[in-house]
Amino acid sequence: MSNLCDFGLIGLAVMGENLALNVESRGYRVAVHNRTTSVVDDFIAGRAKGKQFVGCSTIEELVKNLARPRKVMMLIKAGPAVDAVIESLLPLLDQGDIIIDGGNTFYADTERRTKYVEEKGLLYVGTGVSGGEEGALKGPSMMPGGSPAAWEEVKPIFQAIAAKVGPQGDIPCCEWVGPRGAGHYVKMVHNGIEYGDMQLICEAYFLMKEALGLSNDELYDVFADWNRGELDSYLIEITRDIFSVKDSDGSHLVDKVLDRAGAKGTGKWMSQLALDLGVPSTLVTEAVYARSLSALKEERVRASQVLQGPKSEYEGDKQAFIEAVRQALYASKIVSYAQGFVQLQAAAAEHDWPLNYGDCAMLWRGGCIIRAVFLDRIKEAFDKDSGLENLLLSPYFGEAVDQSQTAWRHVVATSATLGIPVPAFATALAYYDGYRRDRLPANLLQAQRDYFGAHTYERIDKPRGETFHTDWLGDRRSPDS
Repeated sequence: MSNLCDFGLIGLAVMGENLALNVESRGYRVAVHNRTTSVVDDFIAGRAKGKQFVGCSTIEELVKNLARPRKVMMLIKAGPAVDAVIESLLPLLDQGDIIIDGGNTFYADTERRTKYVEEKGLLYVGTGVSGGEEGALKGPSMMPGGSPAAWEEVKPIFQAIAAKVGPQGDIPCCEWVGPRGAGHYVKMVHNGIEYGDMQLICEAYFLMKEALGLSNDELYDVFADWNRGELDSYLIEITRDIFSVKDSDGSHLVDKVLDRAGAKGTGKWMSQLALDLGVPSTLVTEAVYARSLSALKEERVRASQVLQGPKSEYEGDKQAFIEAVRQALYASKIVSYAQGFVQLQAAAAEHDWPLNYGDCAMLWRGGCIIRAVFLDRIKEAFDKDSGLENLLLSPYFGEAVDQSQTAWRHVVATSATLGIPVPAFATALAYYDGYRRDRLPANLLQAQRDYFGAHTYERIDKPRGETFHTDWLGDRRSPDS
């Protein structure tokens, strides 16, 4: 029996350690390496002790300890470090060996690296890994793409370590996404939807805290109730839990957390790429801006002493308003996912990726941050109509939004009246109202563009594609007449 390892992993930060332990727990022998070799020694002597691991002090040693075709996964910081490790690996690997990038890499880098590595006779996989350190250890959501020939080799390991869902708990949240950078693009959209979900939940919290004066114990009960219904999800679950955690002095910890949000950039990537594609992913963009505004903490404190607004106290039925917020959250969440899948469809057309959108939804059903029962409905919608233009057009989601829109409008209008910011709720509603109308004021916008820049326009009474220009200044009515 060979003592060679089935899998190699470079990068033993928390995610790397946990993923390596996950792979080994499924019966695979794993070789590990870290740039700081003491980290390898500590891991082998600690969490890996007595298990099927080989600690390697160099990349050369790691490669020598791998069975062919060699499978080497990097879990390191995205960017130049990935290119540097690839260059270190290339001279050591043979035709058919596989390099895997499991980091939060920008999809265009994976497109470039796949082509480059394939030109060297090797295979490349760029896979999104979601679920944080707990998911890495117990079962993440994985979104692999890259060299198609690599999939059959990595599939048994990836699907063994991935989260499982379904009635029998045997459907892995890991399936081949598509060529080149498709896997990392899908992971980016996952993260963008996560931005939107988190912002929506925070707005619901803020409304109930500021307008209704709910205590943290009451908020715990609200989110516990919501998690038993159609909002059942990981993010609702952890939000519930947060309201129960006390500081050392017995007070609620959440109230002591500074209201200044951080970001790692994937939400911004999705927003920027949406602009490039010309698709209105407004919710993730608003969520990114909300984090940017939160970062102006000191400036906001100064402004709060100067700028005035209305009294933020709701005087109506408290329980009825809580239910209205729940419905607004659900409807806005539907819009968030609808926008995410529209962007995936546009990117697939742009890059010639044969994405299966129902499968993408199931990749997120377990193991990841946006996991939710709700995703089963998205899978069903795309299974019924693989060419579905927008989730809002599916019977289930269209009806759900229709049933919620009275409450949704009430929440957005009430928030404006009370001076409580709900940018994600509001932009989701604005998108819905814009999408459902057959006519928007862009006719005036095009007339303005043609007036000052001769950009031309189309006419509703002429064939599409035929353009016109008018001498608006010459034909106008004189303001003095």
